[in-house]
Amino acid sequence: MMTLRQVEVIRAVMVTGTIGGAAKLLNVSAPGISRLVKYTEKSLGIRFFQRQNGRYFPTPEAQNIFEQINGVYKKVDDLSETISNIGRGALSELRIGSVPSISQIMVPRAIEQVRRRYPKLRIDINILKLEEAIDYLLLDRGECVAMSYRLEHPGLDFLPLASGELFCIVPEGHELAGRKQVSAKEIINYPLIGIDPNDPYGRIMAEIFARNKLTYDITIRARFGTTVCALVKAGLGIAVIDQFTVAHGGYPGVSIIKIVEPTKFDTYVAVKRGVPLSLHVDHFIACLRSEMQGINPARNAGARPSGRARKT
Repeated sequence: MMTLRQVEVIRAVMVTGTIGGAAKLLNVSAPGISRLVKYTEKSLGIRFFQRQNGRYFPTPEAQNIFEQINGVYKKVDDLSETISNIGRGALSELRIGSVPSISQIMVPRAIEQVRRRYPKLRIDINILKLEEAIDYLLLDRGECVAMSYRLEHPGLDFLPLASGELFCIVPEGHELAGRKQVSAKEIINYPLIGIDPNDPYGRIMAEIFARNKLTYDITIRARFGTTVCALVKAGLGIAVIDQFTVAHGGYPGVSIIKIVEPTKFDTYVAVKRGVPLSLHVDHFIACLRSEMQGINPARNAGARPSGRARKT
């Protein structure tokens, strides 16, 4: 039997034609190469080379062995290429879902990090409602869903992402624009734009008023936070929105104001229970968690916009 090291040395001599060339190719000493060639020939009872004018030529009886050795190296090269492709993500697909509030700003920033590490990775992103997220995971359409709430389900696990806060957003020029903070009691004095309080995401927004026993009226309801922001920008009212929807200046044209009352909420990644996460999904979750934990929405809160104030 030949060891992989013997195969490597015999091939190096075959390719270079000299002991010195093989030593340079393998970055070892020439005497060590010479000794291993002699030992291999003696132990196998086969003469691999004949020496002529300082060069080593394969013997006729060793030709078939060299063909087999080349075949081994071809498979090693194929293996190396496969490993390289896996390392770049070329043979895999990242399939993830997200609720709209996280998908708008946070997910793209996390995906940008994933792409840098796995440039060949195929990526499939789905924007999902709560009822869609459950089937998405249980039917193996994707491996994880970023969510702004959690639920009790025997087939799902919820991994923590980041804690967030709610902020009041108003159109530029609004009389509240430029304020450092505003109370829930003040917010209900203006036409409100929001999401149905019976929706899990809308319930997060509604709790700020429920905790303070405040009666409020949502004059315009919209399904997604991005639509709420667009309506606010158009001057149709003000709204309470999560920090991830408006992070990193993601929605220009509105002013962000801190709310006096505590508004903390938690976000999660939902995964199918008992199913190991792929390397790529695990990296995506780490990137998403890092992005969400690193934002500072208060940096843009209370900025005074230009333009004439108006009451909306």
